[in-house]
Amino acid sequence: MRLHEDQLELTDDMVAALVGEQLPDLRGARLSRVPSNGTVNVLYRLGEDLVLRFPMQGDDPYTVWAGLSDEAEHARRLLGRLPVRSPEPVSIGEPGHGYPLPWAVYRWLPGVPASQVDLADSVPFAEQLAGVVLAVREIDTEGRVFTGERRGGRLIDHDAGVRRWLGQSHGLIDVPKVEALWSRLVLTARDEAPDVWTHGDLMPDNLLVQGGRLSAVIDVGLSGPADPALDLQPAWNLLAPSARRAFREALAVDDAEWDRGKAWALAQASGCLPYYRLTNPPMSRLAHRTLTALLDD
Repeated sequence: MRLHEDQLELTDDMVAALVGEQLPDLRGARLSRVPSNGTVNVLYRLGEDLVLRFPMQGDDPYTVWAGLSDEAEHARRLLGRLPVRSPEPVSIGEPGHGYPLPWAVYRWLPGVPASQVDLADSVPFAEQLAGVVLAVREIDTEGRVFTGERRGGRLIDHDAGVRRWLGQSHGLIDVPKVEALWSRLVLTARDEAPDVWTHGDLMPDNLLVQGGRLSAVIDVGLSGPADPALDLQPAWNLLAPSARRAFREALAVDDAEWDRGKAWALAQASGCLPYYRLTNPPMSRLAHRTLTALLDD
């Protein structure tokens, strides 16, 4: 089932043709679509060492190319700076064979998504994840500040959107309770501390696990300077109360930052809950889990 009304068509034959033309040394290498709950890219594994990322949406190749280039720059900025592995960009492919947009080639990172492993109560995992967040925050922003419309700037800028999505969620969650929580959180003050580098999208499927430990953090397309509270998201989309407390203690988060983290998690989940209810049920269920954790916290 298509996730988006404007989602682009992409078939195995189209991908094979693009590989044969643009990566001729890998023509004939094993090519397989990677099962994923992701909502931005379709993934293909190529051989043992590469993953191909094809944007699902877009109508301007240059805009998409610029976004892929920015993502690759952010990925290079993270390489070797984290206590776990992170994406290593290889190249950007060109449109062709019926696919109208550029696409990205990265090194394959082994591991199982955290969504498939029961680590919600693991304090060591929570502390390891906090170590990754701290390492990301240490990356120099070089004077850059938050820009754009994504999450991580001013909470109030997302007020109308959150309320619109909640208006479509009656019967899916206790909307009045979530609205009341949002009404309180959206007014949380932010001190004068500058933006820090953030991953920006710490969803369970973007955390890879091997042997019960975090082995890699992937999907850095939303990485950049933002409110540091943005990367508190796993506290509610993944961790149970005991691990959540350990995560917060390891990051030394005060009440205001914690509440902003709740607000960013709520803003993300409020949209995913109704939008993906039919097209991506795991993503909608994760949003429900996140909102429920926020109400119970």
